Amino acid sequence: MAGSSRRIVRAAGALVWREKGGDLQVLLVHRPRYDDWSFPKGKLESGESLCACAVREVAEETGVQVRLEQPLETVRYRLGDGTRKEVRYWAARELDRGSPALAARGRIPRASRSEIDGVQWMGVKEARKRLDHAIDRDLLGSLVDLWEDDKLDTWTLVLVRHARAVKRSVWNRPKKRTAEQDEATRPLTGDHGRARARALAPILAAYGVGRAISSPWRRCCDTMAPYCRAAGLNLELEPAITEHAHAAAPKATRKVVERALRMREGPVALCTHRPVLPAVMDVVAEYAPGKLLRSVPNRDPWLKTGEIMVIHMARRPHGKIRAVAIEKQRPALTGGR
Repeated sequence: MAGSSRRIVRAAGALVWREKGGDLQVLLVHRPRYDDWSFPKGKLESGESLCACAVREVAEETGVQVRLEQPLETVRYRLGDGTRKEVRYWAARELDRGSPALAARGRIPRASRSEIDGVQWMGVKEARKRLDHAIDRDLLGSLVDLWEDDKLDTWTLVLVRHARAVKRSVWNRPKKRTAEQDEATRPLTGDHGRARARALAPILAAYGVGRAISSPWRRCCDTMAPYCRAAGLNLELEPAITEHAHAAAPKATRKVVERALRMREGPVALCTHRPVLPAVMDVVAEYAPGKLLRSVPNRDPWLKTGEIMVIHMARRPHGKIRAVAIEKQRPALTGGR
C-alpha cells in the first residue's frame, strides 16, 4: 500500500558498553520471537522523545538503567509490509545507583520473557559472532572505532535556553520595579513555556544530568524546576550568566561555561538566556575540532526557546580536552510546537 510505504516507524536504542579487564564489552539481548541477538531498542511511544525512548527500552529489555552518551548512527530499513523504520542509537553507560536521574525517571517495568529471554555482556569478538544482523555488526564496529580512538569515554554538558517567557511588553511595570527587576522576575508563559519545561525533564533524565546550574532569573529557574523537583536536585544559581551580568562582564560568563565543559564528575545542565548564547557558543567552538565546528550555532537565535545543545567531551591524546559530538534537541509539545 502506498500509504504504509510512506509511513515511518521511529524507534531508538543504545549500545551499552563497559570496560572489564582492559577489554570492551557490550550488552546484548536475545529475542525469542526472532531467535536473534541484538542491541536493545524499541518503538517510540506517543509524546516521547527519542532519547527517552532509548533509555526506557534499555531498562525494559535489560533491567539496566543507563545515561546516554554520544549519538551513533541512525539505521534505516524497510519492514515486511513496506513500512520504513528508523532506529536512532546512542552509546550508553550504566548509571550510578545514587544518580538523581533515576528518581526523575520513575519505575520502568521489565519486558516479558516472550519478548526478551536473554541478556548478556559480551566481549567484542563474541558479540560480533553472536549478532545476527549486519547492521548491528556495523554499529558495533563504530563503537569499537571510538574506543580505539579514545573517543568513547566521554562526559556531557547540556546547554539549555530557557523556555518561552511572558513578553516584556506584558510584564514590564516601570513604576513598580527597576528594569533589571522586570527582567529578573519575568516568568514562563502558562501554556507553551511551562509545558516545554515539563517536556524537557525526561530528556535531562535520559542524559543522566546530576547537577543543574542556572541563571537566577525566574524564567531560567522555572525551566529547570520540573527536572530538579523530579530528581531531588538543588538548583545551583550562577549570577554571571544572567543577561545583565554578561553585558557587564562577558569574561566572567565565559569562565563559567569553560568550567562547565570541563566538569567530569557527571552530566551537567547549564540554563541561560539568548543574549548570553553568543559568548557560550564562542567557548564551545574553541573545543569543537574540524567538521564538528559546523554543529555549533553561529547566528541568532543560537537555540530556540526550550531547546538544548548536548556536548559530549573527551580527553584526547596529549591531554587535550575536546568535544567529540554535539547534538541539538527540543522537546515537542502534544498537539504542536
